[in-house]
Amino acid sequence: MATIKEIAKAAGVSIGTVSNVLNGLATVREDSRKRVVEAIDKLGYQPSMLGRALRKEKTNMIVMIVPDITNPFFPAAVRGAEDVAFQNGYRLVLCNSDNSSSKESTYIREMQTYRPSGLIIVPAEQSRSLEGAKGYLKAGAGVVYVDRIPPKWHGDSVTSAHKEGAYAATRHLIDLGHERIATIAGPLTTTSAMARLEGYRRAMKAARLPVPPNYVQHAEFNMPSGHAKATILLGTVPRPTAIFAGNDLIALGALGAIREAKLECPRDVSLVGFDNLDESDVTLPTLTTVDQSAYQLGAQAAQTVIERAGHKNGAARHVVLSPELRIKGSTAPPSGKKRPSTRS
Repeated sequence: MATIKEIAKAAGVSIGTVSNVLNGLATVREDSRKRVVEAIDKLGYQPSMLGRALRKEKTNMIVMIVPDITNPFFPAAVRGAEDVAFQNGYRLVLCNSDNSSSKESTYIREMQTYRPSGLIIVPAEQSRSLEGAKGYLKAGAGVVYVDRIPPKWHGDSVTSAHKEGAYAATRHLIDLGHERIATIAGPLTTTSAMARLEGYRRAMKAARLPVPPNYVQHAEFNMPSGHAKATILLGTVPRPTAIFAGNDLIALGALGAIREAKLECPRDVSLVGFDNLDESDVTLPTLTTVDQSAYQLGAQAAQTVIERAGHKNGAARHVVLSPELRIKGSTAPPSGKKRPSTRS
């Protein structure tokens, strides 16, 4: 790989002139700049980003940490962040915490040595990342928490209106005429799962419908856990006629459990998820779900980091996106009932 010294020799200019060209300074004469650019192209020079960081305090790197890249929700958020980062001259580095708070803390600590311009983090369950994130802020980097916002975090954040989305999903089932509505909530170690459970309870209370204790199950955000908890619900007497699942993966697991129980969805059990994953359109039946636009969550987070990196200070920004209910094939009035026209 060519060095700056070799570029300077080939272009017939000083090392300082080459450095000025690489840093985009306008003090270089146009003819000198052209010779430097030609030498760079000919010799294939690649600047050291870490070396630049040592001189400029920050690289054009943005670090993004997600809990589980195998969950289809997170690749969409990563893609949104990466698109915005690339369009603005930044590069996104992805780290997968495996929902481990210790692995998350390790990434936060070690990636800071590369002097990134920002940190985007979807925290793991039982995350202990706040102190590490504050270290990025002290170094002048932007920090944005996404989707799951720690209660004690007062900086920039981007999330969805989880309560409102869950309320709309549950209300949809109520409006269809369901009265025995159960939920499989996500892990209550995450703020998003807690908010969705609260939205479900709020809708049930507003409709004056009972919620037996065994109608509330808690699962991990994955299909096997959703399957296991749905199996419990389907064995409950009286059996619920509808289930609101804490995310689409839980719902897909529940759909498998419904089939194994020789029941049909939505004839015997209606089902609603949360996330609107691509998989929700290829199930049989297609899955009614709440769309919280993972792509937009990631894109907005990256935009916020970039603006902070450009020294745009001010009060913390708390962006809350409005989710939308997508009614598909997995919900219908309970068996034996017609769709009600209105309900108080």
